[in-house]
Amino acid sequence: MASSSGYTYEVSLRLVGERDGRAPEEPAALTFEHVNHDDIIDIVERMRRTTGLAPDAAAAAAVGLKLLGEVMLREKNNPLFDPLRAGLREFITSLKSRAAIERH
Repeated sequence: MASSSGYTYEVSLRLVGERDGRAPEEPAALTFEHVNHDDIIDIVERMRRTTGLAPDAAAAAAVGLKLLGEVMLREKNNPLFDPLRAGLREFITSLKSRAAIERH
């Protein structure tokens, strides 16, 4: 990954259960590095406190949002993301306002 300012994360995903609940015969795994301008761990904790989501759901939403958002920032001229930009901006603004209310 190219050097960039920000926090560098190693992101890992491991299949632990098939659709039917059985353990996979051949576990699949994916690991990659991602640089993000925000402290994703801190954001996960804030989302766990402020969203009303279950802890794992809050973590998944925060991590997914931050990974996608950073890619979109870096790919600001890529039309692939055009349909998402306005909605994602509105969603992030709403999350930030919840966090601000929680701090007061």
